[in-house]
Amino acid sequence: MHMDMNPNVSPDSIAEMKKMYGLDKPIPVQYADWVGRLMRFDFGRSFLDQRPVIAKIADRLPATLLLSGLSLFTIFILAIPLGVYSAMHHNSKKDRFITVFTFVGYSIPAFWLALLCMLFFGVILGWLPISGMRSVNHDMLGAVDKFWDYCAHLILPVFISAFGGLASISRYTRSNMLEVVRQDYIRTAKAKGLPRHSVYYLHALRNALLPIITIIGLALPGLIGGSFIFETIFSWPGMGRLAYESAMNFDYPTIMGIAVIGAMLTLIGNIIADILYAAVDPRIRL
Repeated sequence: MHMDMNPNVSPDSIAEMKKMYGLDKPIPVQYADWVGRLMRFDFGRSFLDQRPVIAKIADRLPATLLLSGLSLFTIFILAIPLGVYSAMHHNSKKDRFITVFTFVGYSIPAFWLALLCMLFFGVILGWLPISGMRSVNHDMLGAVDKFWDYCAHLILPVFISAFGGLASISRYTRSNMLEVVRQDYIRTAKAKGLPRHSVYYLHALRNALLPIITIIGLALPGLIGGSFIFETIFSWPGMGRLAYESAMNFDYPTIMGIAVIGAMLTLIGNIIADILYAAVDPRIRL
């Protein structure tokens, strides 16, 4: 509420607005009302268009989950094999090359890399679209062309969103693998003459994955938070862009609704991590 900063607003108008939004009640009563609405996913109405906040979030959430889910899948599929491969070739030229790559991934700002990729692949080469979720003529395309249109719009946002996580998860995997392969049971497996790939990918990796699962479980809310930047740069119609637009327009109910959904995703990430713990480690299942 910015009426207090406007000298033309009368005290009666301020009092009326406070009564409309329940701000004239005692703070404990306000909090109890807010918790009651929260249990019903009632975040109020947007200051911009008076639409229910939950409806605005529901419109944008699938696009954010699609982008974050594909980014998390990309990180999981590429980073773990990359970390294991680096550990298998410890102190070799390949390991040093991967180490340089990961440090570059740590150091490059995501927004700067996004702008470079948009300029090179979108403007100079014209290979990929640089904004939105689909093309202007999307509705006139066939089913197969529509699918490829979605894929083309996803490539750059998914790559940029996953790049930093790819570097960090691969380094965590490498360091955990190097610690696990020094254990006695790994020496025993090697002494039995098991193939090297079996020793690393079947025996060592399962124990090395336990700390990685924690990071991956918490990566989901991190990707949601990072979507604030990526979705704004690529004009992706997701929850992060909605948060940016709401912040720029002082739409407090929408901002608070997005913050609550982000907190819920954090809890869901922890639950997923616990489930994956049980899948990887039989001791936890028992």
